[in-house]
Amino acid sequence: MPSPNRTTNAKVVTAAREILESAGPAGLTMQAVAARVGVRAPSLYKRFHDRDALLTAVVAATVDDLGTRLEEAAPDLRRLATTYRAFAHEQPEAFRLVFTPYAEEGALRRSSAPVLRAAADLVGEEEALAAARLFTAWATGFLQMELAGAFRLGGSVDEAFDYGLEHLRAGLTTARP
Repeated sequence: MPSPNRTTNAKVVTAAREILESAGPAGLTMQAVAARVGVRAPSLYKRFHDRDALLTAVVAATVDDLGTRLEEAAPDLRRLATTYRAFAHEQPEAFRLVFTPYAEEGALRRSSAPVLRAAADLVGEEEALAAARLFTAWATGFLQMELAGAFRLGGSVDEAFDYGLEHLRAGLTTARP
């Protein structure tokens, strides 16, 4: 007689996300996740081939969560930026994994849709992808540095974020020669 399912993939991924945030990537082990959901580690391998498969599922859930939040903030670029920043602060370990090979292209496409629409509103459809890439690169770089504690020269990091965003937006809306 088969044993009953004691957990679900969703519960495993949720537990893995919690462990990732509390213990970092090194602390995210199959054993730790199994203990959190109340099963033995070998049973997790029936659901996820290995730790990399689990990390892929964690990143997919993270990207989907981010995409949902960005959809709610769209189409305003300022709201998108502040939502993106808040997400990075709430889930810094998961945020760092969003732009790694663990992130699946389909999930990234879905989560980038609100940014692409906002960019199109600012610069038009023809240049929307380039503008969305510029915005994402600036915001991600800023947040990676902020999360790493790299802004140590004084001044307000919040003001620097606002300054960068306003100048980026102004540059995007300036007519091209």
